[in-house]
Amino acid sequence: MLLCLDIGNTQIHGGVFDGESLRGQFRKSTHPLGSSDELGIFFITVLRESGLDPRSVDRVALCSVVPPALHALRSAVQRYFHHEPFVLQAGVKTGLRIRYRNPLEVGADRIANAIAAIHRHPRSDLLVVDCGTATTFDVVTAAGDYLGGAILPGVGISAETLAQRTARLPAVEIVRPESALGRTTVESILSGLYHGHIGAIRQLTAVLAREAFAEGRPHVIGTGGFARMFEREGLFDEIVPELVLWGIKRAEEINREDALPPA
Repeated sequence: MLLCLDIGNTQIHGGVFDGESLRGQFRKSTHPLGSSDELGIFFITVLRESGLDPRSVDRVALCSVVPPALHALRSAVQRYFHHEPFVLQAGVKTGLRIRYRNPLEVGADRIANAIAAIHRHPRSDLLVVDCGTATTFDVVTAAGDYLGGAILPGVGISAETLAQRTARLPAVEIVRPESALGRTTVESILSGLYHGHIGAIRQLTAVLAREAFAEGRPHVIGTGGFARMFEREGLFDEIVPELVLWGIKRAEEINREDALPPA
């Protein structure tokens, strides 16, 4: 079995694959990260609680946008799973042609999303919208060119900033508001966050599609922790919350196959 880990700014999102079956998923806060032993014990425990035998994990793959976390995670994998993890980072094979001006600037999670998208929809123009800590937009052509995209503050971080940087606006739980017309401060904040984000996604999707594909329309995939919240709004052609895990899985496979000696 393959354990995949996406280390984000807010959460670690993990999943276990048995062949092409995603057997279980879990999440853990990135802060505090904990020591390598704490991480290892957490992984072992959460797998057992999910009905999975940690000894069946024979490969581990990860991507991270939190560079200081890599050492502890690598040590945890080595000690508790007895494997060297595959890390999706600069220099590994991705199946993409990165057209960013500086390819090293592209977050590993964005690359993982793009890898999964082209594997899921080969020879299709694609736009991936990841609604997480940040909301990211990634444009991938049918030929496998990763062109770039856009980044804006996510719904959660926008709510936190309002609460932290204003004297009288409270912290709110992020939920879909019943109406756009807020009649309390909390309702007004939720309306602004929700409908404002819809407007931003709709506008950026349209502009990126026009710039990248002229008259063509890309297949739009929504992913990330907040994507389901926008399910009724017609923003996405499909929603795949665990897309990044599939991308990490595919990247590990590409590089493992490439490392195999010729038959």
